[in-house]
Amino acid sequence: MELKEIESVSMKYLGLIALLFGTFYAVAQSPVHPSNNEAFLQDEVAEVWITVGENDLNTLLGDSLYTDHHFSASFEYKSSSYSKVIDDVGFRVRGNTSRNADKKAFKVSFNEYTSGQKFKGIEKMNLIGQHNDPSLLRYWMSLKVLNDNGLVCSRRSFVQLYINGQYKGLYLNVEHIDDEFLQKRFIDDDEGNLYKCYWGSDMTYWGTNPTNYYDTYELKTNKSEKDYSGLIQFLSALNSVSDADFPCFIEENFEVDLYLKTLAVEMIIGHWDGHSFNKNNFYLYQQPSNGKFVFIEYDMDNTFGIDWIGIDWSTHNLNNWHSGDRPLVDRLLSHPYYKDQFNVYLEEILNDLDSSNWYTVLKEKQAEISASVQSDSYYNLDYGFEFSDFLNALDSDFGAHVKDGIAEYLDSRISSGLNQVEPIQNLSAPCADLEDDEDDEDQEEEEEEEIAKKVVHVFDVLGRESAFRPNTLLVYIYDDGTSERIIQLEE
Repeated sequence: MELKEIESVSMKYLGLIALLFGTFYAVAQSPVHPSNNEAFLQDEVAEVWITVGENDLNTLLGDSLYTDHHFSASFEYKSSSYSKVIDDVGFRVRGNTSRNADKKAFKVSFNEYTSGQKFKGIEKMNLIGQHNDPSLLRYWMSLKVLNDNGLVCSRRSFVQLYINGQYKGLYLNVEHIDDEFLQKRFIDDDEGNLYKCYWGSDMTYWGTNPTNYYDTYELKTNKSEKDYSGLIQFLSALNSVSDADFPCFIEENFEVDLYLKTLAVEMIIGHWDGHSFNKNNFYLYQQPSNGKFVFIEYDMDNTFGIDWIGIDWSTHNLNNWHSGDRPLVDRLLSHPYYKDQFNVYLEEILNDLDSSNWYTVLKEKQAEISASVQSDSYYNLDYGFEFSDFLNALDSDFGAHVKDGIAEYLDSRISSGLNQVEPIQNLSAPCADLEDDEDDEDQEEEEEEEIAKKVVHVFDVLGRESAFRPNTLLVYIYDDGTSERIIQLEE
């Protein structure tokens, strides 16, 4: 073959090769947790300064309180080693019931008025007041437990918030779950539909009309398409597939292993305001590469002993924890294999906590934020918290809705939880036989195809025509137009 012909063929197939490798990468990639940067400092409390017109601020806190209208503001971020000013950002109150609090939560939208504008790779900043929590550490600790267990979650840090020069208190900066969040965790697999699931998201089936789902399962990406078909099909099958077919259905359509571990964390930290007990506060993300849904937790301030409904979450039975009419949880935990895997994760997480230095970590973080809390005049407005309550919040309850200090809760939860773990049976995966049969059929088909087709071109990963080379990944193009990636190891 002449040089020009080789170049022509290489260019012809180069796009195909890139697509093949790109697709392979997306399918094989597991969710990753991005590194912290200046926006999420782990060893100091940064400062956020917001400057907004006084009339706008009065409207934001008054007539516009229960809307999501943004007001134009200037944003400044300060730490010991970094500072940044961004003009013309959006600023508003955020949250649901917290909008009624004296210490409100806020959202900064860097791209509200300037398309594509970001701060250290994020388009939104969620500033959580945590007015329910005298420790101000429950949401922070919840995210730490998720992250420590390799689960999908937001980054977080503490900041001091100033509005028009006045100190408004210590806030938890929680990474917003949006397209930027997806890009950092689902590498090359981030363009799927993301649904924010509000109260009422029990995952029962509400029919084929997508409008039935709009308010409860809010589509946060690909909004213009309003495509709820994937979610509706999943919920329909989840609620109707037979018990015999359920294991293979759920494995093909849902990241089951990630969820069982997430569910174990949800229960261990006492996150009763999540999906399994209160059908609330989670996201569902459908990955384009394989169509599987991923479950993502959020809004975990009512944890570690905070209770509004009269249940002791530190001793509540982990194997009889959730409310009824939750088809996802019900069907998984009623199946022996998934119930066994769930208990494997319960035991693993509880043992890890039991042997870890979580108390030291909490004491160190408490010391880091202590001065910021002491000067926070908004800290006591909602429930009368005093600075002494903050100092005692690890080891003592406050009373009212704060039934346990965080350490009290964890000591009780670890001890009672380990007694509640059911004996591990190490059962075989229920869909394995079917998968083995399918693999055998696929292999037979591939062998038959191999007999019938011939190799016409071989390329390396850079798209260059290549002869056969052992121990090297090569792309083989066949006379029927198909291709495959092969590494043949030298014996």
